[in-house]
Amino acid sequence: MKVDLTDHFERQLDDIEHYLRAESAPQAFDALLGELIDTVVPNLERFPGMGQLFLQRPLLSVEARVAAEHVQAQLRTLEPDAQLREYILRSHLVLYAHTGRMVWLLAIRHQRQHFDTVWPSNG
Repeated sequence: MKVDLTDHFERQLDDIEHYLRAESAPQAFDALLGELIDTVVPNLERFPGMGQLFLQRPLLSVEARVAAEHVQAQLRTLEPDAQLREYILRSHLVLYAHTGRMVWLLAIRHQRQHFDTVWPSNG
């Protein structure tokens, strides 16, 4: 299984790097990159369905339901049975789309943040 990054994911990594370097914590960014390269990508290459299904969470608002419908429609454009999954790291959450042939890393956030958009329109 091939794992690839979206432009949106790469921009978020850049933002995380900028923030951690400004906070004088470049080692935290290096550790995150190491975890992504050494653990996350190899795990997803071998076990792409390992993450929890993101859209099976309880939807507690109309806005969340509308966003979920949008995401499901976007996923169907990739492949009819594409799934949105969540991979939990020590301090970050990664959203990824899993199709029969590919894994796309879509977004990354610190566990204390919520996902503002689960399907970026420009990446």
